[in-house]
Amino acid sequence: MKKMRRSISLGILGLSAIVLTACGKSDNANKDETKTAAKFPTQTPKKAAKQGGTVKIGLGTDTPFAGIFSQELSSDDIDSQVAAPGMESLFDTDDQYQINDKGPATMKLDSKRKTITITVKKGVKWSDGQQVNAKDVEFAYEILANKATNCPRYGSQFEIINGLKDYHEGKAKTISGIEMPDGERGRKVVIHCKELNPSMTNNGNRYFWNMAEPYHYLKDVPFKELKSSDKIRKKPLFYGAFKVSKVVRGQSVTWVPNEYYWRGKPKLDKIVISVVSPNSTSQAIKSHKFDVMKVVNTQWNQVKDTKKVNFVAQIPLNYHYLAFKVGKWDKKQGKNVENPQAKMNNKSLRQAIGYGMNVDAVNKRYTKGLTFRVPTLIPEQFGDYFDKKAKGYNHNLKKANQLLDKAGYKKKGKWRVQPNGKSLTINLAAMSGDSTQEPIIENYLQQWHKLGLNVKLTDGRLIEHNSFYDKVQNDDPAVDMFIGGWSMPSEPSPQTYYGEEAPFNMSRFVSDKNNQLLDEINSQKAFDHKYRVKKFHEWQEYMNDQAYVIPIDNSYQIMALNDKLTGYSVKLSKSNNYQPLWYQVGYAK
Repeated sequence: MKKMRRSISLGILGLSAIVLTACGKSDNANKDETKTAAKFPTQTPKKAAKQGGTVKIGLGTDTPFAGIFSQELSSDDIDSQVAAPGMESLFDTDDQYQINDKGPATMKLDSKRKTITITVKKGVKWSDGQQVNAKDVEFAYEILANKATNCPRYGSQFEIINGLKDYHEGKAKTISGIEMPDGERGRKVVIHCKELNPSMTNNGNRYFWNMAEPYHYLKDVPFKELKSSDKIRKKPLFYGAFKVSKVVRGQSVTWVPNEYYWRGKPKLDKIVISVVSPNSTSQAIKSHKFDVMKVVNTQWNQVKDTKKVNFVAQIPLNYHYLAFKVGKWDKKQGKNVENPQAKMNNKSLRQAIGYGMNVDAVNKRYTKGLTFRVPTLIPEQFGDYFDKKAKGYNHNLKKANQLLDKAGYKKKGKWRVQPNGKSLTINLAAMSGDSTQEPIIENYLQQWHKLGLNVKLTDGRLIEHNSFYDKVQNDDPAVDMFIGGWSMPSEPSPQTYYGEEAPFNMSRFVSDKNNQLLDEINSQKAFDHKYRVKKFHEWQEYMNDQAYVIPIDNSYQIMALNDKLTGYSVKLSKSNNYQPLWYQVGYAK
């Protein structure tokens, strides 16, 4: 699970355009664009590829990347994109996100023994030539669960594994539930669980882990120093198609083939990933400065007619959201603690703020249908689990005013006050981006101001990406609500994001009903598909009603590619974080 940056740009407009209006001509144009967007291919034309060549990738970001080359220790989507040529999951999946036997390892569930058996294939090797072994698989769990690593991905859901909680709490030096029947240098791992659940057939389920770490290489690095060590930041090992050749911290990474890659020799000689300002994206695409670059959706009209470029696209398992701070993370207890007296702990206030956002109008006006409002926190790609009846929060100032009036948020002059009569100022944290980010956030502020809500930007400005998440994750009192986003794994269970013991539940809301529904979604009863679907729908209805986290939008993720490239695919079935399998990518003969 990686945090998704608010990188969807929203158009360069003058102040006169901030108050959005709809007209017939504009709507027709939007429909045409959406129709076009739906026809994007998900992969390049199939052609025979030659050996050799360098691919230059432009990474659109307004801030340096952190460069943490460990899936356990990083929680940043940008880092995942930088690491994609070398990072590979232990498991491949089919088109329904189900784990199959085609990846670096196989996985078998035994419901009677309550075990998960992971077997690494012979010949799957680290980029230093060492076979990936059982200890490497087990060591990844140590990194996840050892408190000294301060791992952002650890959550109580992993404690379904026997002994993991005791290890996490320092009561045990080893994880008793992870067995290596052929020894540490064997290739088989048997994970003993309290119970199995239906999400375990999907990759990225967050009940067992889908990565390994090179124990022989990292064992001498203290856990507390792991995230900052050169072995993670500068000279990491991978069992994927490429290995790191050079890192210019925060700016670029050069990749060369992993000569020991188990699927065979990659076709490319080199991949160079470089940071580019989002404001320069369209010009970089038009000038063919890079071979691969993500399109900023609001710049689509500027680049769509570029010659010698193929565009491929996917609707990823992503969404942006508005979240309200109603508590804090308790490190000692390892859980979220809600504050009933928190400023934003009023359902009517939260709902009114949701109805105050004119998301549909913003997206139609600025992105030509390439970005669209989502009605729920479960993406539509999850099929039956997505609640088609969910309406989410459409723009409705009348309803918002009624909610605020009924809840006692009366106006005193220009602004409303709290039901207790005290003044009400709401601080919004939002990330910086390209030059269009400021006017779009200003638009939302204006909508809330129309309701009489005194909403201001935290620190009076948009916040740089790293600083933004530092404030949000550490519960900075200057943040009352924030706009964030998720890039989700291919298992829909929301436990990792919204559970009581989930660090990523950065709203910090907790309720018995939420706990109950999350438990039911992954219960033994949930092996019955109809039952699980029912519970997913109940959870979505509950979350939309409570409005602790309000879904905003998702977008087509469009990639501009050198038209000489072949083998590049953004299909979800085998991609790691919507990245291609880089060993397949090459230049056409």
